[in-house]
Amino acid sequence: MIFRPFYYYDLGCAAYVFGCGTLGKGAVVDPRADDIDAYLEFADAKGLRLTHVIDTHIHADHRSGGPELARRVGAAYCISEGADVTYSYTPLHDADQIELGNTKIKVLHTPGHSSESVCLLVTDLKRGPDPWFVLTGDTLFEGAVGRPDLPGRARENAAQLFDSVHRKLLTLPDDLEIYPGHFSGSVCGAGLSGKPMTTVGFEKRWNPMLALDRDTFVERLSNVPPKPADMERVLAFNRGPETVATR
Repeated sequence: MIFRPFYYYDLGCAAYVFGCGTLGKGAVVDPRADDIDAYLEFADAKGLRLTHVIDTHIHADHRSGGPELARRVGAAYCISEGADVTYSYTPLHDADQIELGNTKIKVLHTPGHSSESVCLLVTDLKRGPDPWFVLTGDTLFEGAVGRPDLPGRARENAAQLFDSVHRKLLTLPDDLEIYPGHFSGSVCGAGLSGKPMTTVGFEKRWNPMLALDRDTFVERLSNVPPKPADMERVLAFNRGPETVATR
C-alpha cells in the first residue's frame, strides 16, 4: 500500500492519500482546497489513479478541496448520506466497502462531532486480512475527542459521540493505528496532542476522555474551545452553492 499523510500546522489539520500501488488505484481523504496540486503531484509520482475523494464530515475550520479535486480527476466525491451539501456526491453508509485494488476501505458511521461524521477502516490485503489503520476524522484524536457543539445540540451530540467511540472504535484491535483529522493547533477539540497518530490501545490507556462514564463524558464535553471565528463562512463554502443536489 502507498500511504502519505499531509500535515498542516497552521490549523492542526491532516489529509491523507493512499491506495494500491500494484493496481494504481487511490483515494484522498479530507483534502484542503489550498493544496489540491500537492495531492495530484504525489499521486502522479506514485502512479496512483485517484478514484475516490472522501470527506469524513463537513469541515468547519478549513475549506474542503473534495468536490474540486474529484471534478478535476473524474473521481467519486464521497460523504455520508444525508450530509447538508448541495454538491453532487456518492453517499456513504455504515459498513459500506470501497475497493482500491488490494486496499480496502470499510465505512464506519460515527455521529457525534456532526451527524454525518464517518471513520474509515483501511486494510492492505497484500499484508493480510486484518485492518491496518483507521482514519478517524474529527471523532477521535490523540488524547481527546471531537467537539460536539458545531452543529448545535451539544449534549445530544456528545451522547452520540460517546456511543460512536465506545461501540465502533474502541472495539477495534488495540494495535490498530489511528490517523485523526486533527492534532494540536486545531479548535475542533480540546487537549489534542501534538503527535498526529496513535493506536487504539494507546488511547484506551492514556486518553482521559475514554475513562469517563457516559454522563461525565457528556458534561465534560460542554467545556470546549471557542468556535472558529469564520466558522459560518467556511461551512457555507463546504456545503456548496445554493442549488439542489443531484444524488
